Amino acid sequence: MKVSGFTFIRNAIKYDYPIVEAIKSILPICDEFIVAVGASEDATLSLIESIAPDKIKIIHTTWDDSLREGGVVLAKETDKAFQAIANDADWAFYIQGDEVVHEKYLDTIKDAMMRFKDDDKVDGLLFKYKHFYGSYDYVATSLKWYAHEIRVIRNNPSIYSYRDAQGFRKGENQKLSVKPIDAYIYHYGWAKEPASMQKKQEDFHKLWHDDDWVDKHVVKSDTYDYEANIDVMEKFKGTHPEVMKKRVEEKNWKFDHDISFNNERFKDKAKKFLKRYLGLDFSYKNYKEI
Repeated sequence: MKVSGFTFIRNAIKYDYPIVEAIKSILPICDEFIVAVGASEDATLSLIESIAPDKIKIIHTTWDDSLREGGVVLAKETDKAFQAIANDADWAFYIQGDEVVHEKYLDTIKDAMMRFKDDDKVDGLLFKYKHFYGSYDYVATSLKWYAHEIRVIRNNPSIYSYRDAQGFRKGENQKLSVKPIDAYIYHYGWAKEPASMQKKQEDFHKLWHDDDWVDKHVVKSDTYDYEANIDVMEKFKGTHPEVMKKRVEEKNWKFDHDISFNNERFKDKAKKFLKRYLGLDFSYKNYKEI
């Protein structure tokens, strides 16, 4: 079995992405790793070159910044990396620049790849998610955060990145048929230091909206106000992936939130009740579980 990892990145240092940790977290079960490195304003290229030259293949890209609707440029960059994987790869393992896999899940993931390698009905593997918010000490748990997404896909040229690169489709907008596995993606995109988070908000909304929308909806500030956007959170009681420990120790900041003030919407409470007691799930699914 051959596994190709793939991702894309631009301005990783400027926006404080844990891209090194992301790549290293899944590198042990990848035979090669493709990184589409966009032309950057910082030393992102040198950063990627320093990780594992024996496994990493870099392709140089230029983002089309005129694509300012729905984050479609992110999907375009994802596709560039996916299309560069080895022709003889069985699986492609996708990881975004703010996602990390705990080492305790690697055997589970590899076992699932082996189990379904020759089952052509399986297009990919579906992962669970933990979304860190505010700091590395809290996870967001409201229904507005996606609970699952596809991160391992079959090496099938008809598969492509969907919308803003959150998931994948194939052929004529068909959902992938996937097997859920008992493994989590740790998503750190909303756990940046407040000044870095504010910088990201001001610039990255430009991938979805025009300048007028950004001016009206993105607050101008030196730091991001996490408290203003909290709904439901929990204290994180587990351990971070080994590759994240140095970053957490050096970069975590004081962020205290009283979870007794969680503000869960009635609609979300009703959905959770219906799912738990009646098995009715109304959540959006960008896939078909088989």
